[in-house]
Amino acid sequence: MTAAPIRVLLVEDSDVYRDSLTFLLGRVPGVEVVGGVSTGSAAATACLQLAADVAVIDYRLPDVDGAKAAADVRTRCPGAGMVFLSASAGHEEAAVARSAGVALVRKDEGLDALVAAIRVAVGGPA
Repeated sequence: MTAAPIRVLLVEDSDVYRDSLTFLLGRVPGVEVVGGVSTGSAAATACLQLAADVAVIDYRLPDVDGAKAAADVRTRCPGAGMVFLSASAGHEEAAVARSAGVALVRKDEGLDALVAAIRVAVGGPA
């Protein structure tokens, strides 16, 4: 019996980066990108509507920061895991991620690091 794929929502304001991640993650066995939104304020609704298992949230969004988006997702879509994604992954992002119990992946760490964090976010092995 084959396990259902991990359903991933991408919350990323760059259309090009979001589309690239959608393409790359779509080639990973056991992972399915079910949608993407460009604002943090749309994340929780999309997570709920798309029944996402994991929300991958860019920490720096144009409308709210990743912490606010993650809090909204956690409230409205409590079964979903989360991963923060950041270009800089500075001290602020790292501290917020630690306090929220959310993995933080730098965008330059590559696809393998993101996939491992996604799997851990749903309680699976890296």
